[in-house]
Amino acid sequence: MNLLDLLKHVFLEPRPSSPEDLSPEEALQINFKIIIVEFADNVESTGGQTITSILSTCEGLSVSYFEEPFNKSFLNLDGRTFFDLIDKGQSILERFGADVLIWGCREGNKIRLNFQTSYQYGKDNASFVSPLDCLYFPAEFFATPLNFPPALRTLVYGSVVSAIVPTNRQKQIQRRYLLKKIIAKLSSDNSAKSLSIDYLPYVMNFLGVIYLSYSYESETDKDFKIVRNLLENAIKHQDLIKNPLHLGCIYNHLGQLYGAAALHQPRRHAAYCKGAITNYRLSQKYIGKYTYPYDYGMISYKLSHLFYDYWKQKEDLQALRDSVFNLREAEKIFTYALFPDFWADIQGELGHILSVLGRLTGNDTISELALAAHKNRQKIITERRDPLLWASIQENIGEIYNFLGQKNGDTDSLEEALDCYHDALYIFENMQRHDDIKRLTTDIAKTSKLLNE
Repeated sequence: MNLLDLLKHVFLEPRPSSPEDLSPEEALQINFKIIIVEFADNVESTGGQTITSILSTCEGLSVSYFEEPFNKSFLNLDGRTFFDLIDKGQSILERFGADVLIWGCREGNKIRLNFQTSYQYGKDNASFVSPLDCLYFPAEFFATPLNFPPALRTLVYGSVVSAIVPTNRQKQIQRRYLLKKIIAKLSSDNSAKSLSIDYLPYVMNFLGVIYLSYSYESETDKDFKIVRNLLENAIKHQDLIKNPLHLGCIYNHLGQLYGAAALHQPRRHAAYCKGAITNYRLSQKYIGKYTYPYDYGMISYKLSHLFYDYWKQKEDLQALRDSVFNLREAEKIFTYALFPDFWADIQGELGHILSVLGRLTGNDTISELALAAHKNRQKIITERRDPLLWASIQENIGEIYNFLGQKNGDTDSLEEALDCYHDALYIFENMQRHDDIKRLTTDIAKTSKLLNE
C-alpha cells in the first residue's frame, strides 16, 4: 500500500482557510499536554521514547514521557481487565494534568497505540476517539525516530490531536487549526514509504477519525463522503482484522459520522439518523455491554438521542420507546456511584422522554416513572448546588403532576403540582427571572382554578 497515493489522490485535499483559524502567534499560546507511558514490550525497546521524540517536535503539543514501572497486563484489551486500564490511565492523566495519554503495547512484530483522555466518557465528550481504537505499526519503526516514515509521524500526530477533548472555545479553535494543518500535510507529503496491507484497516480508521474531527460541523456532502469512503475502505478489508473489537470501532465511527451529518445537514436529517442508528447497532454487536461497558453505554446514549430525533421527524411511537430503552441501557452503566453528573443528565432526559411517552399513550405508570427520574436528578442537582436548574426540574415535576391531576380528576396530584410550582417560583423571583415568573404565575392560577371547581 502506498500511503501517499491513498491520501493524495483519493481522499484528502488541502482545506480552504477559515475565518476562525488562529494565526501562528495565537496558536503558540496554546499547548495541549500529552503523556506517553513506557510501552508494554517483551523485548528491550525504546518505543515510548521514540514516540515522545516524534511528538515533541509537533506544533501545539507539550509532551512528557512516563517510565515509572507498573504492571501493564491490562493492555491486552481483554474486557475483564478493561476497567484497570481506564482507572490507571485516569490516575496518570490527573497526576500530570494531561489532555491525552498514549499507551503502547507489542503484539508479535507490531506495536499497538491507544489513546485515552480525562473526559472520555460523558455527555460533553467532544472527541470521536475511544481507548479501544487501535493504531498498529511495524515494531521496527519504533527503534528510532529516523525509522518512522514522515507521513506516518503525521498520522500519529493527527491521531493524538483528534483524541483531545477541548474544554473551551479557544482550545476547540486551536484543535481545529492543528487538524487543518495536519490534513494538508498528509495530503501533500511525498515521503511516505511502503506499508504492508495488513495495516490498512487501522490506518483508514484513524484517517477517517482525523478528517471527521476536523469536518464534523460541515454542511456539505463532500466532507461526509470523504470520511465515509475512508471508513468503508477499512470495513472492506475486514478480513485483515483479527480482533472483531476493531471492526466495532470502525462501525462506531460510521455512526458518529452519520450522527454528525444528521445534526448539521437538516435536509437529509431522517436518512442520516437511520444511517447512524444502523451503524451504532452494528458496532454494539462487537462492543458488548459486558465486555466494554463504557463504550457500549456511550453508544446507547447516542442511540437514545437519535431515536428521539427520529420520533420528532416521523412521529413513530416505537422510536420513542427505543429512545427510552437505550437511555435505560446507559443508566445501568453510568451509575449514580461512579458517574454522578452524567447519571443526573440521563435522569433528566429520561424524565422528559417518559413524560412525553406518558402523555401520548395515556399511561399513568409511564408518567410516574418520569416523575421518579426527575426526582432522581435532584439527588445531584440540589437547590443549594444549582438553584436555577433545580427550580426548572421542580417545574417539570409540577407539569407531570398537573397532567395526571387533570387526566384523572385527582386533587392530590393538582396540589402536588401547586407545591412544585411555588417552589420554582420562589427561586425565579429571587433570581429575577421575569419570563419564568410570568409563565409560572399563569400556571399557578390555572391549577388553583381547577382545584376550586
